Amino acid sequence: MGRIENKIALITGAAQGIGLATAKLFLKEGAKVLLTDINHKKVTIESEALNKIYPNQTCALKLNVTEEADWKNAITCIEETFGGMNILVNNAGIGSVGNVENENYTQWKHVHNVDLDSVFLGCKYAIPIIKKSKHGSIINVSSISGIIAGHNMAAYNSAKAAVRHLSKSIALHCAKDKNDIRCNSIHPAFIDTPILDELCKKIGHDEAIKKLSRQIPIGHIGEPNDVAYGILYLASNESKFITGTEIIIDGGISAG
Repeated sequence: MGRIENKIALITGAAQGIGLATAKLFLKEGAKVLLTDINHKKVTIESEALNKIYPNQTCALKLNVTEEADWKNAITCIEETFGGMNILVNNAGIGSVGNVENENYTQWKHVHNVDLDSVFLGCKYAIPIIKKSKHGSIINVSSISGIIAGHNMAAYNSAKAAVRHLSKSIALHCAKDKNDIRCNSIHPAFIDTPILDELCKKIGHDEAIKKLSRQIPIGHIGEPNDVAYGILYLASNESKFITGTEIIIDGGISAG
């Protein structure tokens, strides 16, 4: 038996990076997975490739996580396709570089819309269907930037910190409601995913990785699977006594 055998999961931002790595790991461990992403073409290609390895365990759906109607459609889709839902992974997100003075208000709102409002919408519409199943788990992918601030990441720091606290509020709500749903957040540091593309374009991929690695006590940045395994643990019944907290996956950067 896999670690999440017979569970049903919805993952956002699943066309690449941490979302795709998590989807692959979930499928390997026995779950059925709805891969969602705003990039419908890419998430469909990835889902079709995975379906050849894990027949009838996965499908894809276009999901703009900032659109309420898209979330309602996604919940209907997973219920009709797989018969329910046990796990929600709110992974979709964007980065932004800018301090409180030079960040423009439009970008500020966009970052919060994608990184924070999407988590609210996902949890709001997923909880009613998850509570029909037993041992439900919500994992919200925040960031180490939601715990440690930077002078030039005003919008990103704010949004990711809010995801951390929102996750705690949701966990307490679910506990009070006795609906058997746990909610936790994951806080990665630098991970080799497309979110680093902007920096890589400026100074080159190898130099960007070296620059970021120098900030990590363990000496290197993370890989998507480093985060995916943490998500898998929180999704499984192995973590049945864990809710309202966070897992930090940062190579030691927050220890100092």
